[in-house]
Amino acid sequence: MKVLTSIKAYVLRMWRSVYFKYAVVCVLGVLLVGFLDDNSLWNHFKNTQRISELESEKEKYNADFQRDQAQIKELQKNPKAMEKIARERYYMKADDEDIFVLSDDEREAKPLETNERVE
Repeated sequence: MKVLTSIKAYVLRMWRSVYFKYAVVCVLGVLLVGFLDDNSLWNHFKNTQRISELESEKEKYNADFQRDQAQIKELQKNPKAMEKIARERYYMKADDEDIFVLSDDEREAKPLETNERVE
């Protein structure tokens, strides 16, 4: 009981202290600015992470752009390159050719359906 009384006296002394009130206001202010505000540190961290993701995506698109520009220049210089792209991407062929498309896709074999009924 004596311990409880001393704790109560200590808490009351702290509560009446001017410095305690300033400390509580400062802690609440830091929490408000740090986590709850629109310009909080948490949002700043998320925005920084999003910026780095967007910059890596930008680099990827720039690399694709450079590759496509090189391919366009090649198509303008070499008419055989257009024929190559038409054959590879769009499966176009000349009149005297046959094209066989081989696929590595793993597909389940479907059983053949018959119209016979088992009775």
